[in-house]
Amino acid sequence: MAHSTSSAVVLHHSNPAHGHQAPPDVVVDALPYYDGGYEETGVREAALSLVEDETRRYKPTKNYLEQLGQPLYHQFETDIMKTEFERLSNRLPMEMLSMKRYELPTPPPGKQTDFQAWNECVENSYAQLEHQQTRILNLELMWDYGANTWKIYNTSLQNMLEQAQKQLLELRKQIQEINFNRKNEQTHAGAKLSALEQTWVGLVGKNYEIECAIVELEKEVANLRKQPKTNGAAASEH
Repeated sequence: MAHSTSSAVVLHHSNPAHGHQAPPDVVVDALPYYDGGYEETGVREAALSLVEDETRRYKPTKNYLEQLGQPLYHQFETDIMKTEFERLSNRLPMEMLSMKRYELPTPPPGKQTDFQAWNECVENSYAQLEHQQTRILNLELMWDYGANTWKIYNTSLQNMLEQAQKQLLELRKQIQEINFNRKNEQTHAGAKLSALEQTWVGLVGKNYEIECAIVELEKEVANLRKQPKTNGAAASEH
């Protein structure tokens, strides 16, 4: 790494708006906007190997989604959706569109002379005729007013799209501001850490020089302590 400084950032995961209790603080030992050396050979492989090793050894002991509550998967399912999901799970074929409502069946062979059976067939034909007339009326109304209705609907969709785009731009702006502030804080923190590291290196160097000087002084003191004994021995010989 280009910067060997050790940096620690504490992240607070509190969300009082949702009424969830915040988990313990997470310490992230990294300044990605300031640290360098990520593109050096072998760095990515080493990081991936550390992640793989940790995932092999890590055994979760708690449910980290417990504060979110149980998911409600079936809350918005209608009866039709439930029936269709059940059909898909059983791998059954989809039912074909029934055309019985458009048919005009005659009475069965055993009731060809039954007045009531023929009366039911006639009433069925009247009902279908009325249904077709209603469809024609709806088509005429759509021909007259459908274009304007679709224009109004398209205008509403356009307004919704513009609002969504404004929200998207606002969110992107907020994300950009967060990233800028994060980069600014990490840059200042990295510069401070570098200055502290240089100061530490200088102090360590001075301590080393002081220790070397102390060792030399201790040697000189030891030599000086030996000199009187040597001089006294020489005087006694004379």
